[in-house]
Amino acid sequence: MPSNAGAEHDHSENESASTERWRLRLYVAGRTPRSVRAFENLKRMCETSLRGRYEIEVVDLHDEPSLAVTDQVLAVPTVVRMMPAPTRRVIGDLSDRNRVLAGLGVERRHTGWLPQ
Repeated sequence: MPSNAGAEHDHSENESASTERWRLRLYVAGRTPRSVRAFENLKRMCETSLRGRYEIEVVDLHDEPSLAVTDQVLAVPTVVRMMPAPTRRVIGDLSDRNRVLAGLGVERRHTGWLPQ
């Protein structure tokens, strides 16, 4: 499971909400099947919904337990939307696409996916 994933930055001067960068942090506890599934589900959703505009940081709480307190993580796996503000959290293996997208504040529009 890579620690960072995503496409290159879009450096267009006139960035709109449709090109806003998303920074997501996925909290896991070891390389369990549930953690791997959560990463794969999140990556697939990002590639479909936020292509070229996201990065995923994976934090293993076995290695960095203090970050759980900082980001108020109570269960794993949990994905935390770091950017754009405000911070949002979704808990679980992220298999329910509609629940994850709604929880992260991603909304389907006619021209693509935009932050709420």
